[in-house]
Amino acid sequence: MSSSAKIHCPENSALADNWTVVLPRRGTRNRSSHKFVIPEKQKEKQPWAPIDVEIDTERESKLMQKMQNYIQKLENTEFRLSFFDQMQSPEMMSRILKVLGSEEKMQMVIYGIGSIESFEPPRLQLSLALLMKRKFDWIGAVEIFDPIISLTESKVLTSLGCSVLSINEQGRRLALKPTIFFMPHCEAELYDNLLEANWRVDRLKCLLLFGNSFSAYEQHVSICKSSDVARTRKHIFVCEEIH
Repeated sequence: MSSSAKIHCPENSALADNWTVVLPRRGTRNRSSHKFVIPEKQKEKQPWAPIDVEIDTERESKLMQKMQNYIQKLENTEFRLSFFDQMQSPEMMSRILKVLGSEEKMQMVIYGIGSIESFEPPRLQLSLALLMKRKFDWIGAVEIFDPIISLTESKVLTSLGCSVLSINEQGRRLALKPTIFFMPHCEAELYDNLLEANWRVDRLKCLLLFGNSFSAYEQHVSICKSSDVARTRKHIFVCEEIH
């Protein structure tokens, strides 16, 4: 996991208050196993609950111990130190304070984290998010959703201080107050849903996005030359053009 990060800030547009911190991708290994894909026809928010209903306290205990180990391991890395140094740089803090406005805290919404029980990348990503909350007092409540979360994972996430959503928002959360959207490895359509739902200056200025590089999505469309793919990512491309 690289320690570098990029800031997208459309300074010279009506969207100037919207900015994105893009964390680098970890490659493609196991990526298909924890995608958060938005079906084309499924646009509305849907009630959701884990499909498994069996409580397994032994699994919960093992997963909790595994997560605590990952958090401790990541906390002691050069990546974590370097990343937090970047987060506390004058430029970054200026932008964070701009998003916060008169608020003391901003909530964190984590989409598409994947299975923390089955795969290492989701465990590392969640560990980073939890360490961010521990480090920065301006981060408030943490909400999390992925349609593949199991009952065991849901209970562990709750024990770690997260609230697991009972609604599949399809990424269409309105940023009515300062909100960090933590979305590593999410599909482009989910990012576009989020941007489309908040495509107003008063909402975009409350939105802080941690995720993938929009330019990478634009390059993918230019290669595949698909008008259908381009249509589902139009808000991403506008943000990239005005960067």
